[in-house]
Amino acid sequence: MRQRHSAQRRQALQSLLHTGLGLALLGSGLPAANAASAADYPASTIRMVIPYPPGGPTDLVGRLVAISMGESLKQTIFIDNKPGASGMVGAAQVAKAQPDGYTLLANASLQVINPSVYDKVPYDSFNDFAPITQIVDVPLVLVVNSELPVSNVQELVAYLKKSKGTVNFGSAGNASSQHLSGELFKLKTGIAMQHVPYKGSSPALTDLMGGQIQLMFDSMPSAMPFITSGKLKALAVTTAKRSSSLPQIPTMQESGIADYATSTWYGLWAPKNTPPEIVGKLAQAAQQALRKPEVAAQYQRMGAEPVGSSPQEFLAYMRSEEKKWAEIVKRSGARAD
Repeated sequence: MRQRHSAQRRQALQSLLHTGLGLALLGSGLPAANAASAADYPASTIRMVIPYPPGGPTDLVGRLVAISMGESLKQTIFIDNKPGASGMVGAAQVAKAQPDGYTLLANASLQVINPSVYDKVPYDSFNDFAPITQIVDVPLVLVVNSELPVSNVQELVAYLKKSKGTVNFGSAGNASSQHLSGELFKLKTGIAMQHVPYKGSSPALTDLMGGQIQLMFDSMPSAMPFITSGKLKALAVTTAKRSSSLPQIPTMQESGIADYATSTWYGLWAPKNTPPEIVGKLAQAAQQALRKPEVAAQYQRMGAEPVGSSPQEFLAYMRSEEKKWAEIVKRSGARAD
């Protein structure tokens, strides 16, 4: 009896090995159930967690790519806003979710900045997530009050040197990319100015137009309406290349600030241990979405540049960004609230 059962097991194994599926499963070490689910993925609705309130830049970026990805995957991707603690509340939920491809995270570059500015972060930005793709890159733009007597960055630097630290610059909050971009500007130019943190870009822009603060490094989507209306003056964009949304505005490097390049970027992640086949399908769907002319046009109207990197490229970019921002935080002494 024992010999007959052993022979049956050997026969079943040989039959499995003669199929491509069996060889793939043994070679990868994946359980058969996981491989089957990856082959059928997605079989139901996907949840995309956005760790900020509806209507903000992360929400706008995530919703747009979610709609187009859902069309490619032939499944609905619904948005679940989970705001709190600079994106850490929602990100922590995704880190603990089942790694089956049905819970995703769309987040901003704070995903890799937060560990440098907070004493405790409830997840590891690299070890608890599987990178899928960088969705877009959003330049920051240096804007000043329309009454400020400067028309370019060099004139601003001269004005700030004369002011001897009495000029205020605003941001969307302590340790935000807007704040850290201002700190990098101080480090690169040797000037002094006072940081005034706000709870978001909107109140900061209001005070900038009212003259309570004199300048700000802000994200393109929120600053663009005031630039086009003439209520604010744009002096430079912070990326290495000019923005297609403001092609007439020079970069900081073109304006004489050497090695200056910052941006706010947005990416897509799954929980760690999500099968590579599923991560690959999601990356492909995102890349297809970002190549659609109508999607790219909508992002560009926001001031965002579509990217659509591979998971490997995105991981490498995350590591370079973590290193860059950690150095800026260390040199400036910036901390979160």
